[in-house]
Amino acid sequence: MKFGVVVFPGSNCDRDMYDALKYDLGQDVIMLWHKDSDLSKFNTEDCIILPGGFSYGDYLRCGAIARFSPMMQSVIEFANAGGKVFGVCNGFQILCESHLLPGALLRNGHQQFVCKNVFITNETKRIYKIPVAHGEGRYHADEKTLNELEANGQVIFYYCDEEGNMTGEANPNGAIRNIAGICNANRNVFGMMPHPERACSTVLGNTDGREIIKTMLMAEQLVC
Repeated sequence: MKFGVVVFPGSNCDRDMYDALKYDLGQDVIMLWHKDSDLSKFNTEDCIILPGGFSYGDYLRCGAIARFSPMMQSVIEFANAGGKVFGVCNGFQILCESHLLPGALLRNGHQQFVCKNVFITNETKRIYKIPVAHGEGRYHADEKTLNELEANGQVIFYYCDEEGNMTGEANPNGAIRNIAGICNANRNVFGMMPHPERACSTVLGNTDGREIIKTMLMAEQLVC
């Protein structure tokens, strides 16, 4: 399995992701420039990652310009063909702008940038401690979409407290229904606001991110 990490102008977590995959998880990783479009080295068993940062300076809307880059046109085709695509933070915003995932990421409810460790949980009730760092991370969708996401098991992570309670106080940005990450109906495209790549090194005292990446992306299919 190979990983491709797309680099946009303004990306600042691309090397973090590269290091986590290559050195902490021992994976084959290729950096992909936003102006290129060649994904011929990858097949649908591989995974393309859209990292965090401020692609194109977050002008217009976060991820709105990156959506039209040559590489993203290829990533959209790759995803539609069944290839795995994983977006973190700004990458999640790009996936929503590209309509590979439903909904949108809005300005944080408290109107402030947030940078801290938070807790997230999934349907197995496993609790992970993962960093967040964003100003526009408040997930939003209409009620019909939200109901469909939850009914189909497409909400991958919810913000919670250390005991797994999904409270307002545990929600760092005001995301609707405490949603921290979702996947598409085909379970091959995934987006989340927290940064698992920042929780992969024993030097940092937290390796919860390794488990997230291994469980979701190194299985035969995206686990939802």
